Amino acid sequence: MPNRYQDIYPAPPQAKSDDLVSLSAAELLSMEFFESPPGEMPYHEFSQHHILINLNENPHRVENWRDGEHRDFTYHINEIVVTPAGVKSGWKWHARSKAIVVTLEPEKLERFAKSELGILLTDAQLKNIPQFIDEDITQAGKMLLDALHSEMGSAVMFESFARVFLTKLILKYGLEREEDYAFSKSFTSAHYKKVFDFVTKNYGRSIQVEDLAAQAGISTYHFSRLFKQSIGKSPHQFVIAYRVEQAKKLLSDKDRPMIDIALSCGFSDQAHFSRMFKQVEGVTPKVWRSEN
Repeated sequence: MPNRYQDIYPAPPQAKSDDLVSLSAAELLSMEFFESPPGEMPYHEFSQHHILINLNENPHRVENWRDGEHRDFTYHINEIVVTPAGVKSGWKWHARSKAIVVTLEPEKLERFAKSELGILLTDAQLKNIPQFIDEDITQAGKMLLDALHSEMGSAVMFESFARVFLTKLILKYGLEREEDYAFSKSFTSAHYKKVFDFVTKNYGRSIQVEDLAAQAGISTYHFSRLFKQSIGKSPHQFVIAYRVEQAKKLLSDKDRPMIDIALSCGFSDQAHFSRMFKQVEGVTPKVWRSEN
């Protein structure tokens, strides 16, 4: 039943503000990590896409019912199952499970693909692939899990890892153009992890794009293009966002001087810190500190 004016208007909108807003990848997906004894899930059809990543190091027997087809197979570590929305599926596992499950809403995925990647997904959206190995997608999923477990608790960290995961998934399994996937393969999840680790260890000093490109082993020109495609920010914007996030943690100490925080987080001076902080948060560090 429609619950909005837009739902019953007799014509589609010619322009929408939603199209101007950058989508948060972290809000687009939900991720859970499960460990459970042998068990089963009933045969059911879901309106969401589900991506299952196996982390159990021991090969084990699994049964999967998928739109009437019964599959009985040995499940190996890092194997992935994509179950698109509308596919009726059921499971039975004969050993302890250890898996990441990523859930995606089709409407939001379509918006993300269109607005952030410039890709128009078909009605099917994701390829119906019951079982495969993809080290890049697996690594991206593990990075998401690491972000949840990390003591750093970084929102920038989880958001960027989520974007890497979605970009990899869409470009390879979203019925994409082949040239898009070839472009994506040049910048793997492992590349990004090296870059991110470098930023977390060195954000307090000067970081050049050339430094980040060197971590990935890619030319500076190609690195900037690939990074922007995967993360949605330029390398410079990403470093600034990470520095601002770290600065917000330090601002909780009301007695710590602004200049000390600025220099500790890699800003050249207090004015630079204030300008970049306001660009990211919409208010100056002083105002942010007083409100939090």
